Order: sequence, then C-alpha cells, then structure tokens
Amino acid sequence: MSDKIRIGFVGCGKNGRGHLSQLRQIDNADVVAVCDTQETLAMQAAEGTDAKSYSNFHQMLDDIELDAVYLSVPPFVHGEMEFALIDRSIPFYVEKPVTLDLNIGRQIADAVRAKNLLTCVGYQLRYFASVNAAREILANNTVGLASGYYWCGTGRAMLGNWWSDRDKSGGQLVEQATHTLDMMRYLVGEIEEVFCYEAQRQLTPDQTSCPDITAMTVKFANGAIGTMSCVSSLSLTDGFANVLDITFDEKYLRWSPASVVVKHEGKENEAPGNATFKSADHAFVEAVRLKDQSLILSNYDEGLRTVAVTLAAAESARRNAPVRVAELLGG
Repeated sequence: MSDKIRIGFVGCGKNGRGHLSQLRQIDNADVVAVCDTQETLAMQAAEGTDAKSYSNFHQMLDDIELDAVYLSVPPFVHGEMEFALIDRSIPFYVEKPVTLDLNIGRQIADAVRAKNLLTCVGYQLRYFASVNAAREILANNTVGLASGYYWCGTGRAMLGNWWSDRDKSGGQLVEQATHTLDMMRYLVGEIEEVFCYEAQRQLTPDQTSCPDITAMTVKFANGAIGTMSCVSSLSLTDGFANVLDITFDEKYLRWSPASVVVKHEGKENEAPGNATFKSADHAFVEAVRLKDQSLILSNYDEGLRTVAVTLAAAESARRNAPVRVAELLGG
C-alpha cells in the first residue's frame, strides 16, 4: 500500500460533507469515490475533485480498488454495507450509532473480530485534548457521581426528517446524545445497568414519535453512579450539550469538548491537555496506513457497547424497570 489511502465515501449529506472536508485536508487521504442514493448529492460531493460519483454502493466496490470506506449513513441503514466490506476485508469508518438492531450489531462485531478487521466508529469527542486531560486527572481518583447533559432544539429542527421517526433514528439519546453517553463510558468506566424515564412534553405525537425529554440513572461496573438528561425541544438558538460534571474525592470536574475545569475549595483551575490526532478522521487514515488498530479509540466493539447502553435505556423506559446492558448484548 502506498502512503496515499484510497477511500470510498458513502453518504453525502451534511454529516458526510463534514468528514469529506476533513479528509481533503489530510495529505495521506485520497477520496477516489463518493456514493449516495441521491445521485445529485454524490455528484455535488465529487465536484472539483478526481473522485468518481456513484448511486450504487456495490457498483462502487466492484469498480474501484479501495483501501478504506466511510459509512456516513443514518442508523436504520446499517447492516448490509458493513457485511459487504467485511467480506472484502476493507477497513471501515462507520458513523454512530452503529445499529438500531443489536442482533445485527453482534453479528457484525463477530465478523469483524473473525477477520481482525480495522474499524473506527465516529465518536469524535474521544480524540479531543480535553478528553486526555480529564482521563489523566481521573485515572488515580475514585469517581462518585457523573452527570451528563444534552439539551438542545434538535427535535424542532428535524421535524419531518428521518430523525423524528423513532424507528429510523432511535430518538435523541440513541442518535445524538450518544456522544455524551459515550464520554461517560470513556471517562468513568463500563456501564452495567440503566433505569430511564422518557416523555413528550412540548413536541406532540403527530409531530414526532421520539420523546423530547429523557432522564436516566446508570450504574457503573466500578461502583460509581451516573445520571443523564436529554432535551430536544428547546429553541433552535439555545443549547447545553456534551457536558459532564464528575465528582471525585473532594473535588468535581466539569468536562466539555472545549475545556476541563476542576473545582475545589472555591477555586477553579483549567486543566490543559494534548491531542494525539487533530480528529478521528486523521486517526483513522493513519491507522489504515500503518495497519495499526491501536490508534483507534473507538472500534466497532466499543461503538456497539455504547449503543447497547442507549438501547437499554429505551427498553427500561418501556418496561418501567432497570435493565442490565449485558442482557441486551447476550452476556
């Protein structure tokens, strides 16, 4: 393999265009094919580049030799494309959540492990400098409580879109606030059990099948307790998202993507951090180039564990009872 990684890209919507923009700034990345079921989106994404556009994923794989593929597609689309890439032993970057069906997710995870295939899931926040700073602070301390927040107006912004159909998106916690939940796992530890309430208070059932209010409690394997709340019905200009408050010993830490602040005895200190890579995209390209899975901070197994927690929360709300995550993962 040359230093240039030949990449095929699937899904040319807003999220996909963000990744494409990142990839075009990476010297070792060469996007040679783009694909979307809406042919005009694929053609627009290919404009001004040497990439070939496709509306058929399998034709793209048949036509062009690829070193890696991006799957920037909605949650309900996952499955067939992952299996096709595994069959061809092509490393892939897949957007979160990796599935809405844990049976399919487990099959994909098993197939990935059987081939020892390099994968990356789009939990980009793990690569931020603030995350390294928080992990360093918490490494030798005992966490008591971790509280996460994802409050925004996405529910209003996405009315009429696939996002407002729970069967297609899974709802705010599963599709969007999964980033915050993933950071709770990454900074504090594995989550064993969840209890969740959800409701529609501002957005009506004829507008969306997704709850606009979610509140959950989680139990970590290390004994810590966590809470998380989600709101999707605020005004479109307001938001308080991807924020964690974590208590440890006599102190507490507030994490956000931009900073880490530790509060103790009335004083606040910002903790600096360093990022190994500029982004998850940079990490993935370098991992494929070097064939080094250790550079990836969230592979398919990790992505599956995070979505399992969010789907356990949805199941808990349905049952009105606690749900153990291992139950849904078959363990």
